[in-house]
Amino acid sequence: MRIVEIGDPADPRLDDFRDLADADVRPDRRGVVIAEGVNVVERLAGSPYPARAVLGVPARLEALAARLPAWDVPAYAVDKWLLSEVVGFRVTRGVLAAADRPPGADPGRLLAAASRVAVLEGLNDFENLGALFRNAAAFGVDAVLLDPRCADPLYRRSVRVSMGHALRVPFAVLPDPWPAALDVVGTHGFRLLAATPDPAAPALRDLSVPPRWAALFGAEGPGLSPGALAAADDLLRIPMADGVDSLNVATAAAIVFAHLA
Repeated sequence: MRIVEIGDPADPRLDDFRDLADADVRPDRRGVVIAEGVNVVERLAGSPYPARAVLGVPARLEALAARLPAWDVPAYAVDKWLLSEVVGFRVTRGVLAAADRPPGADPGRLLAAASRVAVLEGLNDFENLGALFRNAAAFGVDAVLLDPRCADPLYRRSVRVSMGHALRVPFAVLPDPWPAALDVVGTHGFRLLAATPDPAAPALRDLSVPPRWAALFGAEGPGLSPGALAAADDLLRIPMADGVDSLNVATAAAIVFAHLA
């Protein structure tokens, strides 16, 4: 890392990091991926996303430089006040990195190399999505497929909540029409398992785990659409105590991943 001190908040070298509070929803920023915090930036350094620059307070940059001595990327050192002024909020973790976003992956290519897959319908909460990617990494899920309505796993908040694992677990967006796009899962030899709170669905513990599985999850509230449920090979239910009808989707996914893995 090549550490360069900067004292001017208007310096154009800081443009990748400017006004990040609303950058996730600005079309002109979709080509830049932002990692926040030492651990997340370190995972970015080991990911397929080409780093553009690092920005942070000197202490955090020095910690990164010690952990990533061979990482060839410019690192801009600023004080905490200038950092907050540029980014648009207080950066409690003290360091961020920006990286290029490569073209989207091909779902069929990911499925050909996988045996454990998560499929998501309508997940548009950044933090739930990030937590689900962290859980996917923890239990060895090979890839994540998203429907066209899901939030972007590379939004800054999703990457942060995932602890950088959204940069590690490969993902692809299935095309419309949905749920017809789910056919690609079956054609690649996967059994599609749909998670539902329906009390008539078989309990997860009674499921015979297939060699290649794709676990399908819907958004909190609406759950999976009737079309997605109909496309599944099997339904599965996490048994819960009376009076509790559902779990946070990331928590439910962790339980399912742990059992299936």
